[in-house]
Amino acid sequence: MAVALVTGGTSGIGAAFARTLALRGYDLVLVARDEARLEQMATELRATGRSVEVLPADLADRSAVARVAARLEDAARPVDLLINNAGFGVHTKLLDPDVSAHDRGFEVMCRTVLVLSGAAGRAMRARGHGAIVNVSSTAGFITMGSYSAIKAWVTSFSEGLSVELKGSGVSVTALCPGWVHTEFHERAGIRASSIPNALWLDAEVLVNACLRDVDRKKVISIPSVRYRVLIWFARHLPRRAIRSISGSISSSRKEPVPT
Repeated sequence: MAVALVTGGTSGIGAAFARTLALRGYDLVLVARDEARLEQMATELRATGRSVEVLPADLADRSAVARVAARLEDAARPVDLLINNAGFGVHTKLLDPDVSAHDRGFEVMCRTVLVLSGAAGRAMRARGHGAIVNVSSTAGFITMGSYSAIKAWVTSFSEGLSVELKGSGVSVTALCPGWVHTEFHERAGIRASSIPNALWLDAEVLVNACLRDVDRKKVISIPSVRYRVLIWFARHLPRRAIRSISGSISSSRKEPVPT
């Protein structure tokens, strides 16, 4: 039976991945900070007939990350699919003297992705098969502070890892969604009315599109034609224009980052 490990698997895109994978027949390992929510999600998924293991971990804690990495490298309990989804918005200004929010963002969304992807990649390469999905963002193609920089790193890292794993039977996909109807934006204080309706995505639709791209071994997954068109322009417009657009978006809302 195939096993998937999902970080941040109790809400938002992570929960959508967990539910979709359970319906596809995967057993699951769920990683999140909130033990009560982990157990609640596990109970829901077990009702589908799937085996669910819960692994409480604060991924800003390096010792907790090491425990998750050890689980990924446990040859007696192989993981076939890793979803590196845990994350949050970083809205602290780059000039703010308090860099604690940036530090936490780097720990959870960069270092943890590096460590867990490496652990999964080594174990999967030894078995000759597997897949890694790193949830990045379309924000990584524009210039909206620390969050954009972090997600640009996730996308670039995923591409580099795919090069290292070429020919091994292990695929790597960076999922780059735009605005998705999830708790992420509610927690960030982003009002749905502040974003054009055409730019909102459904989490389940997003996940299914990503998993199709994983099956095709695509390295970068940008679900929906509208976002693929927008990101084409983001890649080809002069960087000066991207900075200007990013500034306009930032000034129009207090908490503008997509995930």
